Amino acid sequence: MIDSGSRLWWRATLALCLGSILVFLNLYQAHPLLPLLAEAFSVSSLRAAAALSACTAGLAVGLLPAASLADQVGRRQVMLGALLGAIAISPLIPLCRSFDALLALRFVQGIFLAGLPATAIAYMGEEFSKKAMVSAVGIYIAANSLGGIAGRVVAGLLAGWQGEWQDAFWGIALVSALLLPVVAWLLPAQQGFVVSEPRRGELFRALAMHLKEPLLVGAYLIGGLNFMVFLNQYSYLTFLLSQAPFSLPAQWLGLLFLTYLPGTLASSLSGRVSQRVGSAQAMTCGIVIMMAGALLLLLGSISAMLGGLLISSFGFFLTHASASHWVGQHVQRHRAVASSLYLIAYYLGASLGGIYLHPFWEAAQVPGMVGGMLLVLALTAAISVWLGKRKAQTRPEPGLCQR
Repeated sequence: MIDSGSRLWWRATLALCLGSILVFLNLYQAHPLLPLLAEAFSVSSLRAAAALSACTAGLAVGLLPAASLADQVGRRQVMLGALLGAIAISPLIPLCRSFDALLALRFVQGIFLAGLPATAIAYMGEEFSKKAMVSAVGIYIAANSLGGIAGRVVAGLLAGWQGEWQDAFWGIALVSALLLPVVAWLLPAQQGFVVSEPRRGELFRALAMHLKEPLLVGAYLIGGLNFMVFLNQYSYLTFLLSQAPFSLPAQWLGLLFLTYLPGTLASSLSGRVSQRVGSAQAMTCGIVIMMAGALLLLLGSISAMLGGLLISSFGFFLTHASASHWVGQHVQRHRAVASSLYLIAYYLGASLGGIYLHPFWEAAQVPGMVGGMLLVLALTAAISVWLGKRKAQTRPEPGLCQR
């Protein structure tokens, strides 16, 4: 087993973090480009947002097959092979002449991108000691937010360079192709992996077992519903800020996503917060912080929007990381399936958020969107409080390292 702080721990953690950055670099590269795509293909804002949601939907679809394949051929092989497939698709996207073709490629790219998030936690669970895994998971989730920031900022800068959305996809493809060999070199060979022979109906039994557990379903709902409103508020704000009186170009819209940075800090702190107050209480705290951030958007100025997004990002990633810890704490068998179910809910929420928030936006723009967000956040706050009470009624919450 790889111990915390050892040379192998640093290599494996850095490899998984770089791999995660590659995933989210490619997943979110379309986010600051939505106004440009709407103009280039003459589609509505809701339709343009599908350039992002098609990829998140593909990722959600690909998670369980990737986890199942990794049980048979190995986590490392699936992670590296999936990254290679996803990166190979990026330079094809700028060649699309129709928006439907672009959406199809983004969906397939999302399926490939699922390979790493579906198996990274399982890889850690098999290769790392319990203490080493706790610290690595927090850093890994922090890398998720860094990848999300990088994808949006780099794509915005590349597109703003000459005002062409195609430049973003070509540039991201080049950066990804250069980083992938580094990930393959750093990631240690597997020592703890044992081939799992597929047994008929085992996957469905595992799904049924996890979906019957209220402590898991509650965490799945929190992750999916929170991400549904958190991610898609950015989509609508990019359209708002690209129009008068703001009229921000693509490169400035990309920089808007630097407001994800507090999420990196929140993710790295989540383990300590969960150990001190409990994962359910940490989730509740994060959701309340998200509500405060959403309310700041109502002031309407760019500075207020930036402040609201900074606060909301800290709260969201505190909740997301705590929910991930919670799932790990309450699973004894079929961990990869349990983690995949959480991520499926998470990315399905991302895919559906644009549709959910659209009528609120059409009715009252920012105030309407904030109202729709607060409805969802009130529900997830109630779920997190219920999870804490339900846990207290059963048995004391295990330590974060317990499995």
